[in-house]
Amino acid sequence: MTADLLAVYPLGSALSDDGRLQLGGCDARELAERFGTPAYVVVEDDLRAQARAYREAFDRHAPGAHVSFASKACPCTAVLRVIESEGLGCDVASRGELAVALHAGFAPERIHVHGNAKTEADLAAAVDAGVRQVVIDGFDELDRLARVAADRGRVQPVAIRVTPDVRGETHAGISTGQADSKFGLGIDDARVAIDRVRREPSLRLDGLHFHIGSQLLELGVYRRAVAAVAPLMDGLDELNLGGGLGVAYTAEQAARLPTVEAYAAEKVAAVRELIGDRVRIADEPGRSIVGRAGVTLYTVQTVKRNVSTWVGVDGGMADNLRPMLYDAVYEAQVVDRFATPEGDVVGGGGAGERNADPSPPVVTANLTGMHCESSDVLVRGARLASPRSGDVVVTPVTGAYGYAMSNSYNGVLQAPVVFVGGGTAREVVRRQRIEELWARDIG
Repeated sequence: MTADLLAVYPLGSALSDDGRLQLGGCDARELAERFGTPAYVVVEDDLRAQARAYREAFDRHAPGAHVSFASKACPCTAVLRVIESEGLGCDVASRGELAVALHAGFAPERIHVHGNAKTEADLAAAVDAGVRQVVIDGFDELDRLARVAADRGRVQPVAIRVTPDVRGETHAGISTGQADSKFGLGIDDARVAIDRVRREPSLRLDGLHFHIGSQLLELGVYRRAVAAVAPLMDGLDELNLGGGLGVAYTAEQAARLPTVEAYAAEKVAAVRELIGDRVRIADEPGRSIVGRAGVTLYTVQTVKRNVSTWVGVDGGMADNLRPMLYDAVYEAQVVDRFATPEGDVVGGGGAGERNADPSPPVVTANLTGMHCESSDVLVRGARLASPRSGDVVVTPVTGAYGYAMSNSYNGVLQAPVVFVGGGTAREVVRRQRIEELWARDIG
């Protein structure tokens, strides 16, 4: 039973004998008491295991492949340092993300620079740093980058982002491979861009890049994308296959989630069969490295019942925007009383025992944030064990795009990031201070 309840929790998570959630050997409720809530908790062993899984899988199937972490998923210095230490590169989408990656210790020659509307400042920062590659996303950018590099007397390695007109099964907001996309160049325009880059003495064309979307749970779509760009690869050395492998946000998704091994094997096989052995492969996973490694802890402030049951916590859309942006579905549990699918409670009186309260031991509730928006609902239809004010609630699989998209809406203080492992915990990003809400004001 415990394994099923923890199917989407970080590697090594467990329930103690009295039913309390353990993360990296630390008690979740004690973490909440020590660091406050909301709080992002990252299990370092899980983060390392996922980064290592990618490196080893691509080493087996495509020795010499360049695997980079899509840092937009979690641009936290401590997270980036772990991933750098595991031998991966980094991709960034602004001069700000570039600065964070360099601060975290990534060598410039292991960094790719992305973005569909890079400014001259972004491009200048990339050239000045000596990054491995700038991924060109349009003709205006091509001309701008050529000028920036020439002004500095540099030859900048580049790839061209191609939109293959292939759509994966994902939410429209994170689908990027279709023809009508803000990203990349269509096949015909890519041919023109290839010729233009080859005529620019300040640019060196290494290869092509595509990315068809995020949170993909099917692998066959990658073969279709490789087939679409294969005719453009004559004379080019590298094909960057983007990222996109999804994570399991729910137990149902966990049952059909492809492995990293299968993902790497499918992508590499498509390139070898449709293009050949001469092409160097690059890949850019993001959420699938850090997503499962992180959870978010909240404290329940209020429980209200009208047509529905509303469990209000001390966070919400400021620390997890994905339910509001993408209708993302999460699970939730009270950290010391896990609800089973059968309606029993693990903890708070013993595993499998029903609560002494005469009300149902498990209720269906909307886990809602504290922000002034009706859309601020973290989990709709959460199954929670007798929720009450003061409970600590956990939402798993928030390692990707929680911290990255966090904000201070309604003047809330942005949550800390806590690393756990081996029974110890350390704060790697502190909670925002109240005076920082106006620290940039000058009027």
